Amino acid sequence: MIGPMAGTLILMRHGKSGYPDGVADHERPLAERGIREAELAGEWMARDGLEVDAVICSTATRTRQTLQRTGIDADSVSYVDAVYGGTPDDVFEAIRAHVAEDAQTVLVVGHEPGMPATALTLDPDADIDQFPTSAYAVLTVEADWDQIGVSAEDTATLEGLFIPR
Repeated sequence: MIGPMAGTLILMRHGKSGYPDGVADHERPLAERGIREAELAGEWMARDGLEVDAVICSTATRTRQTLQRTGIDADSVSYVDAVYGGTPDDVFEAIRAHVAEDAQTVLVVGHEPGMPATALTLDPDADIDQFPTSAYAVLTVEADWDQIGVSAEDTATLEGLFIPR
């Protein structure tokens, strides 16, 4: 029997957002710094050869703008309400529901605490003491996408945490 295919999971926190008067949290846009850092994150991912096949993105304005500013052009992009304020289980469910089994690299654009909590759920030994805006964690996952988060025995290895500044 063939085991699960190893894939790459990128967990990215949205860029620094603005706080305009009268704008609800879900609708807050990126600040100028957030725009610059999201663009830099996209440049770094491209430089490192991270070719994204599928994206799961929170429906919040700042996450959508972060994805746009990275310049990532994936074959599959799904905007999922549950990622906004989501737990690791919400993130896993979104991946299981929206990512094709043949995807090699998946990007999730979300929020704090969901992104670092998801990384630590997959790799409890990961050295993540901060996860600022525009940061992204790259993990090698040893589970098929439709099974991620199902078993406590799922394994992943944090390959790096990158903070575009």
